[in-house]
Amino acid sequence: MFRQSKVEYKNNQQIRSMRKAGLVLSAALDEAVAAAAVGVSTRELDGVFAGVLKASGATSNFLGYHGFPASICVSVNHEVVHGIPGDYVLRDGDILSIDGGAIVDGWHSDSARSVIVGQARAEDQRLSDATESAMWHGIAALANARNVGDVGNAIDDYVSGLDGAPLGILQDYVGHGIGTAMHQPPDVLNYRSGHRGPKVKPGLCLAIEPMLVLGSLETTLLDDDWTVVTTDGKRSCQWEHTVAVHDGGIWVLSAEDGGAAKLAPLGVTPVAL
Repeated sequence: MFRQSKVEYKNNQQIRSMRKAGLVLSAALDEAVAAAAVGVSTRELDGVFAGVLKASGATSNFLGYHGFPASICVSVNHEVVHGIPGDYVLRDGDILSIDGGAIVDGWHSDSARSVIVGQARAEDQRLSDATESAMWHGIAALANARNVGDVGNAIDDYVSGLDGAPLGILQDYVGHGIGTAMHQPPDVLNYRSGHRGPKVKPGLCLAIEPMLVLGSLETTLLDDDWTVVTTDGKRSCQWEHTVAVHDGGIWVLSAEDGGAAKLAPLGVTPVAL
């Protein structure tokens, strides 16, 4: 029962193909985040994102996935993940996570960013900053990890070591392998557990995506069978990047600079192929 499903390891050329998908995705998220403003609907954000993919010759790996009706997930305030873009109009102080993916030449990328519309509440800004930093600590840990579980250990250690009010790490939703499909083995936990996971070796590609909450870890699935919300109504946040391990080091495929700026303070230098 503890056996891992087979992990898909990529060669350098395949990783380069995933990098193409990651760059298109990064550009599409840039545009969607820039468009997030008071008075804009979440459906409009989906249109902006989809337009960039179309202009780049890429396709969405979200649209139609098990029937999902849009190119991005837009999760607002107490929505944790898988929010469906629609008629909701953004308001001042909303915190939203935009999660999207792109396929180029059959290779997938997956990334998420959070943005606060208008005037941010201090606790929401702290939540977003902490979630993003937790992701980068997990990515940095991958550079020298022996097992995939080391990523979750690093994320948990960072979050539990923060000063101030404690933040919760959701355990029901985790990162994953990625490559010829959006979701592949192995699971990438965002917390400490007794499970080490598979060994980290060249060719491993992961989507690392911590989700933090201001309150309880309990979540509820809405009637649309997609949107997950915090049961207590407290706010949530998600950040995610696709990262490759190769013979020369790690490379953040969905970051335009490969992760250089954010990894430098953590003592890690990404290596491009």
